[in-house]
Amino acid sequence: MTLTLRGFDDIRLPGADGVELAASVGGSGTPVVLMHGFPQTRLMWRHVAERLAEEHTVICPDLRGYGASDKPEATGPDVYAKRTMAADVVALAAALGHERFALVGHDRGALVAFRAGLDHPETVTHLGILDVVPTPDMWNVLHGVPAAVGYHLFLMAQPPGLPETMIANSADAFFGSFLDAWAADPVAMPEEVRAEYLRASGAAVTSIVADYRASAGIDVAHDQADLDAGSQLAMPVTVIQQDWGAQLGFDAAGVWKAWAPDLEHRLTRAGHFMAEEAPDEIAAAIRDLLAR
Repeated sequence: MTLTLRGFDDIRLPGADGVELAASVGGSGTPVVLMHGFPQTRLMWRHVAERLAEEHTVICPDLRGYGASDKPEATGPDVYAKRTMAADVVALAAALGHERFALVGHDRGALVAFRAGLDHPETVTHLGILDVVPTPDMWNVLHGVPAAVGYHLFLMAQPPGLPETMIANSADAFFGSFLDAWAADPVAMPEEVRAEYLRASGAAVTSIVADYRASAGIDVAHDQADLDAGSQLAMPVTVIQQDWGAQLGFDAAGVWKAWAPDLEHRLTRAGHFMAEEAPDEIAAAIRDLLAR
């Protein structure tokens, strides 16, 4: 049985182009949308969402292609473009009556949030980014031996066929390797939650690969066009990361400052799955963001 967020209502609503998104909604007050990362579902927000719901309406969708949301065939590069996925979130929030909302994303969801902030500045009031850098910057900093940590990015960037076959033939081992390697505190991810992530990811190999493939193609083009045009994020932005700069030899805060003039950049001792490992820290950071 699929696990859900305690005390939240589970719904399905249309995204930007008829794709239906599954989401959990709870609390009351000004709206905050929380978007999950890889290889996870909206379940990753279970602790943070419960804390924020004391003061806010909290909306936790599964991204298109993930979890219980629809998984359309990638008939073109735009189907899993972050621009399309950002439009999904705007449509979902509008269907719930929210024309403006704060947006926080982790990992893949953070890339969607970043694109939403650029494409919909009149809609996104505050932007929280957990443990990524923008797509063009990511490809620029991944080089040499340290780039081995991102081998999956290169694998899933390949043309359709081989990546899907390789991953589908060893889905639990593939997705499980990231859950194990990226967790600083394995206890924060109970076995039943880990099993749910593996189940959901194993059922979504084709769409997950399509999402990553977009980040080696159309997403780079969209982000680079904004970079060339001097576009920036107009809203208050908080970025929370592990110390990527020290690990990969670049100035992570400087990279984000170029995109976000109103930036607060924080480092955490938690692992990649920080919303599950350090929910009090992450919820407090989001509250601080919303107060700006």
